[in-house]
Amino acid sequence: MKIATQLLHSIPVDELTGAISVPIYQTSTFVQESPGINKGFEFSRANNPTRKVLENLICSLEEGHAGFAFASGMAAIDAVMKLLKTGDEIMAVEDTYGGIFQMFQHMFERFGIKANFVDTSNTDKVLAAITPNTKMIWLESPTNPTLRISDIKSISKIAKQHNILLVVDNTLCTPLLQQPMPLGADIIIHSATKYLAGHTDVIAGLVVVNSKSLADQLRFNQNISGSILSPFEAWLTIRGIETLSLRLDKQCSNAMAIATWLAAHPAVDKVFYPGLSTHKNHHIARKQQKQYGALVSFSLKNDNIKNAIRVVNATKLFKLAESFGGVKSMLDHPTTMTHRNIPEEFRKKSGLPDSCIRLSVGIEDAEDLINDLKQALDKLNLPAGKQMTVLQ
Repeated sequence: MKIATQLLHSIPVDELTGAISVPIYQTSTFVQESPGINKGFEFSRANNPTRKVLENLICSLEEGHAGFAFASGMAAIDAVMKLLKTGDEIMAVEDTYGGIFQMFQHMFERFGIKANFVDTSNTDKVLAAITPNTKMIWLESPTNPTLRISDIKSISKIAKQHNILLVVDNTLCTPLLQQPMPLGADIIIHSATKYLAGHTDVIAGLVVVNSKSLADQLRFNQNISGSILSPFEAWLTIRGIETLSLRLDKQCSNAMAIATWLAAHPAVDKVFYPGLSTHKNHHIARKQQKQYGALVSFSLKNDNIKNAIRVVNATKLFKLAESFGGVKSMLDHPTTMTHRNIPEEFRKKSGLPDSCIRLSVGIEDAEDLINDLKQALDKLNLPAGKQMTVLQ
């Protein structure tokens, strides 16, 4: 089956009642016939029928060995990081999400786990950065918000040669656009809050692993820490996944139209979108992705924070909010919002401009979205062919 069909028919009909919608098993515990004799469920922290459907679903879509559903994307990341021990090092993508930077630098560093941030879009830099203590390579491809692309297959070969775990955050693509496990990933992470659930009404995280050994460790970490997804949030995520193919196809189409339009606008300095042929690793994205995603970022000429804030405050259809992946279009100014806790020198080093604006493209009409951006950029009073006036 094609994956668009698979994602629907991997969701089982309820065996007990024939319900076509997965039942919400809102229970903390399960009655046992005798000590240790049960129907596969004992206590919902360890296992829950609704959560299990979601875990099996994401495992099937990512072609893995086992899946796990967590209370948030950050909880999922935390459980994966606990596979490491004191003295281990992690090589992390340089242009990383702000929350991950904080977790790696301000939490796990206290426990003796060091993070080295590397431009993983350059495979030679990945190879050069490996140390005897490197135990994990952490990729986001595309990255958030500058949408760098890493060659997952090439990096997986390097990781296997050095006995290093390869983790890929596949949030921006979902398994519909990219499947890192056949490319060599050991662990895949999703913030299901984003495209998978798709309606900005869920906080959820998912992990898929490629082996029984990793599954046993993750299952232990999840059960002991208790960072599980509730049955209702699991049901909402399953329901969201049912329409993922329709939503994402429209969002990707809109994103390409918007990125193309932005690239020709006189107020725009750079457009970050792997679907454009001008993108540094467009050829890699074309090889490992089915489409180019629905996140578009761009920076303004003169790279001025105040101009960027003026633009994000002026849109009407694009709502100013953190997060992405929902059906309604949103935008964000990373420097003062999602990435504000990353030191300025690190933001500069990772290629994040002060004026960068991130667009989460929804399912509205593309022409309406472009017109909304046009009227917002027009607030900068930029004559055609002229450079912007820096607002003080």
